[in-house]
Amino acid sequence: MNEEVAVKMRTDKTLFGFWVYVMTDCILFATLFATYAVLRNNTYGGPGSHELFNMPYVLAETLLLLTSSFTCGLALLAARKQQVKQVGLWLGATFLLGLSFITMELTEFAQLANEGHGWWSSAFLSAFFTLVGTHGLHITIGLVWLLVMGAFIMTRGLNEHTLRRLSMFGIFWHFLDVVWIFIFTIVYLMGVA
Repeated sequence: MNEEVAVKMRTDKTLFGFWVYVMTDCILFATLFATYAVLRNNTYGGPGSHELFNMPYVLAETLLLLTSSFTCGLALLAARKQQVKQVGLWLGATFLLGLSFITMELTEFAQLANEGHGWWSSAFLSAFFTLVGTHGLHITIGLVWLLVMGAFIMTRGLNEHTLRRLSMFGIFWHFLDVVWIFIFTIVYLMGVA
């Protein structure tokens, strides 16, 4: 077996393993959504979602995250054209948008907790904080991944390995956007309806 075939087999295994990981995350989020659906009306006499959620604020969060998905896509396009500076610019924009999103999410959590509406207050809030917080943890991991990958690209340039890593990051980031669309729809929009 020549070296090129061996590299292709390793790449195929890596991509397959990454897709398996993404599918396990789908199962994780499906479980959290099911738990939220069961517990969303169990407020223990406290306020429900329609009294707690600030929809203009959540819409701003959503726009930040969706825009970050767009800039991530532009980074992938620039990488395929071997435009290292453009990749750095778009990855930097993706990072700043993602960081802004997570900052807004943490601010929302802190505000709710300061008003006495923490995860300990009711089953509804426990399910809410767990679902949205798990998504936020994934975003934070994505931001760390983005920093490391950006350093790799700036020091080693764009090669087959960095392009593969960037593609896997793009899959991960877009997956988180899809999950957020479900959170926005099921938790927030249906919660205030």
